[in-house]
Amino acid sequence: MTNHQQTYESPLGPITITATRRGISSLYFKPPEQADCPNEHTSMCAQQLDAYFQGQQTSFDVPLDVNGTAFQKQVWQALQDIPYGQVASYRDIAIAIGNPKAMRAVGAANGKNPVSIVVPCHRVIGADGSLTGYAGGLSRKQHLLQLEAKAMFNHHH
Repeated sequence: MTNHQQTYESPLGPITITATRRGISSLYFKPPEQADCPNEHTSMCAQQLDAYFQGQQTSFDVPLDVNGTAFQKQVWQALQDIPYGQVASYRDIAIAIGNPKAMRAVGAANGKNPVSIVVPCHRVIGADGSLTGYAGGLSRKQHLLQLEAKAMFNHHH
């Protein structure tokens, strides 16, 4: 049961963050459907998103409370292991979860990721390097990858 929600105005448009008492349950690029009712998880997430969009934060440490199948959760966990500023293919993730033939299923689970950005499904690209589908839209995916590449560059120079 999701009882808390907060709207975050990102450079890519409004993001609705929802949370239970245990952690963040979803983060979607969409305007809010109801008035904000934040809790400590949503406000912590909003602060970390600020730092992320300023190129200062490379990973998130908000607790998650997501609904999904065991397989989906395995995929979402593997997504969190893709380093900031890096990309992986569906195949890489299928191999990471010990199921190299499950590329299609990985793609489907990736598309169902309920927590954008924090669980970085934008870092998954096609094996040929193409930006494949992204629930938030390809231009957002490109923007997020560029933001990370730029921040990495600035940290190293």
